[in-house]
Amino acid sequence: MSGGSHWLQSPLAALVAAVLGAWLVLCAYLYWQQRALIYFPQYTRVDPALTDFALERDGIRLRGWVANPGAGDPVLYFGGNAERVEITRRAFATLFPRRTVYVMAYRGYGASEGEPQADALVADAVALYDHVRSRHPGRPIAAIGRSLGSGIASQLAARRPLERLALVTPFDDLATPAADQFPIVPVRWLLREHLDSARALRGFRGPTLIVQAGRDQVIPAHSTEALIAALPSPPRHVHIAQADHNDIDAHDRYAQALREFFE
Repeated sequence: MSGGSHWLQSPLAALVAAVLGAWLVLCAYLYWQQRALIYFPQYTRVDPALTDFALERDGIRLRGWVANPGAGDPVLYFGGNAERVEITRRAFATLFPRRTVYVMAYRGYGASEGEPQADALVADAVALYDHVRSRHPGRPIAAIGRSLGSGIASQLAARRPLERLALVTPFDDLATPAADQFPIVPVRWLLREHLDSARALRGFRGPTLIVQAGRDQVIPAHSTEALIAALPSPPRHVHIAQADHNDIDAHDRYAQALREFFE
């Protein structure tokens, strides 16, 4: 008993207890604050008057933009975290002159109401698809997803028919980059936000484009490679060696890859 008591009172035991306590605090923080760590809508605010359309879902209003209305077969774009998608919409108007491009801000982003949460974002994507299908009856619908949006576009592909799918800086599962960011905690147990793209795309047979950034510091290369390996057929894979996660759209090869894939 005295030996055990001495151990409990030793500096080493105090250090172990402090480290364990700090680790538990970190785990609790990551569990309860994970949405604030995953989603960054505060950088995307925009005046609702500047948007082109609105959808009502679950008592909230989702707003977005249309590029090249009436031009041709529609493309849905799901942007990255903290991306100003209205700016991307203008770039896509030039990139896809024969396509009508729909860009909707995620709930809580841009001029859309609500709070971001993975299941709701996926349901919103399905609602956008159904809205676009009603405006383009009988026409094939394609999708592009970038970073966070790659997970949402992949989930959409599991729920609605897509003519083709382009994924930019994609992950196999949202948990993979999160685990790389916090290697000392059991992220996969703590994570409540789930976007498993590899599983969602196991049955997708349409043409698929993967655009990967060679210097990506957000999505690890092994996560994108795991997604590619999980696809039922080999995708068109474009690796832009000099690009990083946030500047990939500034490289000419990015626009070229998308243009060639959709033409």
